Order: sequence, then C-alpha cells, then structure tokens
Amino acid sequence: MATVTVYGPPLSTAVSRVLACLFEKDVEFKLSPVDMAKGQHKSSDYLKLQPFGQVPAFQDELTTIFESRAICRYICDKYSDKGTQNLMGKKEGGLLARASVEQWLEAEGQTFNPPSSALVFQLAFAPLMGLKQDPTLIELNEAKLSKVLDVYESRLGESQFLAGDEFTLADLAHLPNGHILVEKSEKRGLVMERENVKRWWEEISARPAWKKVVEMQNAPRT
Repeated sequence: MATVTVYGPPLSTAVSRVLACLFEKDVEFKLSPVDMAKGQHKSSDYLKLQPFGQVPAFQDELTTIFESRAICRYICDKYSDKGTQNLMGKKEGGLLARASVEQWLEAEGQTFNPPSSALVFQLAFAPLMGLKQDPTLIELNEAKLSKVLDVYESRLGESQFLAGDEFTLADLAHLPNGHILVEKSEKRGLVMERENVKRWWEEISARPAWKKVVEMQNAPRT
C-alpha cells in the first residue's frame, strides 16, 4: 500500500514535477484530486497541509511537505536506492556533484521558471480560462526566456545534461513548463530552434517517467 500521497491536479506544472520525480524513483503513490475551481485548495483541512493554499501538498506517512522542488529533493534523498539513480548527483562525486545539481536546479527555479511560467499562463492557461492574453507580457517574457536558453545552449554544448553527463533533478524540473511551451504553444521555437537545447529537450521529454505524467494529464476526467 502506498504511503505517499500527492494532493493536486496532474495538469498543474508543480504537481507534474513531483509526479515525474516519483515515477523516476519508482515510488508508489496515491494522487488525491484537489478541485481548485471549487476552492478546495483554500479549505481549512487543505491549509493544514499547504498553508499558502497552493498545489501540490505531499504526505509520506507522518511527513508533510509543500513546494514542488523541496518535495522532489526529499523524494530523491529518502528513496535514493530506488528507481533512477543519481538524480541528486553521483554519490562518489561528493559535495561537488550535488552542488552542480543544486546550482542548475536553482537556475531553473530563479531564471527559467519565472519567464516560462508567465508564457505558459499567457499562451496556454489564459485562453482556457477565458482571459485576454497580454501581448506586452508575452513579448517581455519571451525575450527573458530567450536569454536564459542562450546560456543553456552554451552549457549543453559542453555536457549532455545541465549538471553533467547524467540526467538529474536539474533536468527533470524543466519538464512541466517545457512541455507546454513545446507541445501546446506557438513558442516551441524557443526550445526547438537551438541545436543543443533541442537535443537535450528531446532526450529528457522522451523519458518513460515523463510519458506517464503526460498520460495522466491526458486521461479523461471523471
């Protein structure tokens, strides 16, 4: 019986980041839906799990965690011997290997995520919510993300993945927003028109763990 529960919809980019990590680590889990349209994420019971009323929330027996990247770090450390190895860097690499993963994971959260999230919302979610797109915001964040991906293009010309020559959490963290930009928006060229970024993206997005997440996202809602 699964001791891990993830709260939130798989269409959420933050939730899907956690799901991808769980699949990579081959950890059984239960997904508990949170109907945000009905305000379930603001209920008193849910706020005990996630005090900011956001998704995901995560429980592992008596442990409760929020924030997707913190959850992923926890999964990688607690279940280090399961599933895909070295998501936080090779053990024999010591502190330097872990620091390399951490710096690129930080880069994802601080430099890639803000402009890509803004584009994801404007290009994919706003139309679904009946909201008007903001061309100025789209142009601004496209320019910001383009500069970030120029750095990635250089880095990925030196190594197969961001933190070295093995797939790590630093790469995985990019999958949710990258998927929407490439598969569900007209801005896929940001990724696909950069040779090294394109090669990297095609490799990480083809991983079986991420394909399972996409299947969950595409499954009919009941």
